[in-house]
Amino acid sequence: MITGNRALYEQVILEHNKTPRNFREIEDADRKVEGYNPLCGDHFTIFVKLDGDTIADISFSGKGCAISKASASLMTAMLKGKPKSEAETLFNRLHDLVTSNPDDPVDEKALGKLQVFSGVREYPVRIKCATLAWHALAAAFEGKEEVSTE
Repeated sequence: MITGNRALYEQVILEHNKTPRNFREIEDADRKVEGYNPLCGDHFTIFVKLDGDTIADISFSGKGCAISKASASLMTAMLKGKPKSEAETLFNRLHDLVTSNPDDPVDEKALGKLQVFSGVREYPVRIKCATLAWHALAAAFEGKEEVSTE
């Protein structure tokens, strides 16, 4: 049986998969990075428009499983208008969450909406799905043009 929180999390992931936020190309993007997970075929392009150290606009295109698409959608929705440092902090929190023990408590305040990925902890093979877009964004900040999470 699915608990209340787990059902809510699954609903959020399915909603972002069905109706992803910022699913479009930014023609005049400052950074464009392709992220690819050869194990499952998830393949996204992340577009970033910067204003100094602020993410003025961010979007994605491509295809992937519900978890990877929802993660990219949430990432773009959460980071638009935020400083790059906040993106890095949230990526570290997400990574710590999905690689933690399934029985560890979730710091809901620190994670915000990213807590929906807490279920990934039970399926380690899905960690790359949840973090692909975030790895691509980190690569964009480093000036890379592609990232592969083999």
